[in-house]
This record gives sequence, C-alpha cells and structure tokens, in this order.
Amino acid sequence: MKSRLDPLSMAAMAVTVVAVSATAPLTAAASASPLAMAFWRNCLGFAVLGPFLLVLRRREVVRVTRGERGLLRREQWWPLVFGFLAATTLALHFAAFMTSTRLTSVAMSTALVATQPLWQALIAAAQGAWLPRRAWMGLALSVAGAAAAGGLDIRSGGTALLGDLLALVGAVAQAGYTALSERSRADVSTPLYSTFTSLVCGMELLVVCLLAHIPLTGFDRSTQLSLLGLLVLPQILGLGSLNFALGRTSATVMSVLLLLETPVAALAAWWFMGQGIKPATLPGLVLIIVGVTVVVTNGVQQTTEQRGRHRRTRVSAPATVPYTPQAMPAPRRSAFPDFTERDPRVEWAAHTVDTSPTVTLTYHGSGAFDTLLLRRPQVGEGEPGLDGPAGPPVHLLPVRQVRCPALVPEQVRHADGGSSVHRSTEY
Repeated sequence: MKSRLDPLSMAAMAVTVVAVSATAPLTAAASASPLAMAFWRNCLGFAVLGPFLLVLRRREVVRVTRGERGLLRREQWWPLVFGFLAATTLALHFAAFMTSTRLTSVAMSTALVATQPLWQALIAAAQGAWLPRRAWMGLALSVAGAAAAGGLDIRSGGTALLGDLLALVGAVAQAGYTALSERSRADVSTPLYSTFTSLVCGMELLVVCLLAHIPLTGFDRSTQLSLLGLLVLPQILGLGSLNFALGRTSATVMSVLLLLETPVAALAAWWFMGQGIKPATLPGLVLIIVGVTVVVTNGVQQTTEQRGRHRRTRVSAPATVPYTPQAMPAPRRSAFPDFTERDPRVEWAAHTVDTSPTVTLTYHGSGAFDTLLLRRPQVGEGEPGLDGPAGPPVHLLPVRQVRCPALVPEQVRHADGGSSVHRSTEY
C-alpha cells in the first residue's frame, strides 16, 4: 500500500496515538476497582459500537441467525471454541493491564504492555514460523530493557513489582488473543467477530465482579469522567482514526507509531497526576521501544514442512498469475476432458490456504474492536470462491485460441446458365 502522508493522514495518526495513550492515565486516575472499570469499558463499548457494527454487516447477521452459513456445523465447533478462548484472554488482558496501572507507574505499565508484538512473534515461532535474525536481536533488546527498567522495582519489591508482572501478563494475554482470533474467525467478518468477543468478554468480567463482590455502581465523579473518557478517546476516536489512517498508510507504520503511547502516556500522567518518571528507568524504557520497533519492522516469515523436515521457504505472491499457453491435448474417450491439472493458476490457488502470510495489527487501547487482520483477499458474500463457504470450488479452465469461421463468397453456376453467390464456411 502506498503511503500518502498528507496533512489529513498525519492528523489521523496523531489523534490515534493521543487517544490510545489516554487509556492508562484515565484508568489510574479513577477510584473504582480496575475490574469494574474493565467491565464498564467493554459494556459501554458494546452498547455504542456494537449496534453500529452490526448494521454494517446486517446481511451477514441475518444469514448467521438463519443458519444459512452453517455457523454451528460440526466443523465450526472448534472455531467457536477458539472464539470463546480469545474472549477469555481479552478479559484477562483488561483485568491485568488496568490493575497494573494502579500498582506501578503509568510509564512502566504501558511500556511492558507494549511488548505484545514480542510475545506474538514468539507464539508464531512456536507454531512453525521463522523469525529473522534482526527480530531475535529486537527481542533481546526488549528483554534487556525490561530488566533494566524494572530493576528498581525488583530490588524494592512490593506492589510495584506486582504491577510490572501484571503488565507483562496483559501483554502475553493480548498476544494470545491475537493468535486465537486468527484460528477462530475464518468464516466471520471483523465487525461481527469483534462484537461477539466484546459481549463474551463483558459477560465474563461481570461474573468475576459478582463473585468477588465488587461494586459496579455508586462511583464518584472522577471515576465517571474516566469511564466517559475511555469510551470517547480509545474506543471511538482511537478506533475511527486508526481505521482511517490504515486506509492511507501501511500497518507497519501504524504499529511503530503506536509505540509512542509509552512516552505520551507518561507525559499525560506527569501533567495531570503529578506522576514522574524515575531517571534510572529511562534507558530501559528506551531499549524496550527500540526492541519492539525492530521486531515490528522485520516481521515474521511463514514456513512449510516438506519431506518430513522443516525447511525455511518463503512464498511470494506474484502481481499477476502468469499463464503459459498449453498444447492441444490428445483426444480422449471422455467427452469432457479435464485440463485443470495443467493450469498454473490452479497450482497457485493451492498455496493460498496455508502459505499465505498474515499481518496483524492490534493495540490494547481500543479493546475488543482492535483486531484488524490483513489476510488474503476474502470472498465476498454470496460469491463463489476456491475455498469459501458460499459456493462450490471453481475450476479455472485454460483459455484456448480458436479460429473463428470465416465467410468465403463462392460463385455457383446453375444448369440453366445462370449463376448465384453462396457463402460457405472455412475453418
């Protein structure tokens, strides 16, 4: 995608970074329980954005409710299970991250949660993907930065160390949410899947709050303003400006820009809450940001297993699938010969299921509506595809050049001496 860094795009990027950075300061400034804040954030987000997203995909919702897409077929049970697990990891992310903002500084909490791409890369490597050497260097830099930044908390212990650990748990949970979402949303669009995960995540947090006897009402004015800020800034402005910016720039650029959340959130906490940053933690925070940037910019390459051994192969999709003219096949007994085995387009179509790379952009600021998958082109609703559920497989037949019949004038003489002109066909 070609980037267009016009003033409107740069304004959208700035709004995205500022809106997402407001998550940790608003949570830390509230006086209610972090679990209650997490529940109301999902509940308000679902109440405001859920109907809007469902309207955009109303045809898909009607099909799912009528069972025309077979959402609950036997082969769809596993994706449904993965969807529930993804929503559970998202609830764990909210609970851990929003609690860590109360126990440690805003800068440490946002910096450690921003390591989510590192854990996502490790999960991909465990699943068989290949990490470039520079990505491993970025992982090492981030680990060293986390150890250096958390050195004071490790020596002092107490709530600050617990907050750092919870921030890391939130990063791992967010990476797990992304990995599970890729396994579960193969047949569901992003708006419908986001609404589903938000609903399940809110219900799970509600059950936890009820079991733990956490009050969900009677908040003071500062908490109410914080909840309103979480709804307006990260949920609405953050998501809207992010989607607008992604249409004009690449996902890698946005992933790197979202790393600015750490310094912006720390500046907001210092300005509004008087929460400063310890000078000893600054080198570690810088190393974390640099390491995550290296990992994000290098990416993950998919691998395939061939002949019983794991070989590192990179599959690159050509801009257009070339077609080599084939010779006329020998006559066969069948009246309908099959030429699909010699068509290179069909051979290329076989690689779009397992070897197509997936680029994922996520951020913890917008909640359940933040999963944007840039996958292979999806088949539209009601359109047949090679592997889509909307119709049977389509076999691409080779195009053969056939010489059209030409009309040749021919003069014929009759027995009575006259003549006439006829047109005969010649192939």
